[in-house]
Amino acid sequence: MLFSGEGKGKRMLKIYGSEMCPDCVACKRNFDAYGISYEFLDVTKSLRHLRAFLILRDSEPVFDRLKAIHDIGLPGIVREDGTVFTDWEGYLQEKGLPVLSGDPSGSACSLDRKGC
Repeated sequence: MLFSGEGKGKRMLKIYGSEMCPDCVACKRNFDAYGISYEFLDVTKSLRHLRAFLILRDSEPVFDRLKAIHDIGLPGIVREDGTVFTDWEGYLQEKGLPVLSGDPSGSACSLDRKGC
């Protein structure tokens, strides 16, 4: 499923996430608001997407710290050049874009309430 600013032949970010993850929903909301092109791959609705995410998570060093604290690592984002990151808020800040407020309910899917 493609969102925001998709253009013919245009390369975009790939976001591995879940609609059940408040941090993923906040990421999508922000990217949509700023017109950032992405493809959202829901790992809870597709075994193919889950498998691709697990391969990525098991092979990319950016996930090592998250795995050590038993974090799932969502959203996991792949740039157009193939580099992987999880800090979508930092990505926006690098572009000079303020992070729009997150989930007003304050829900999160990790025990420390900081995301998935």
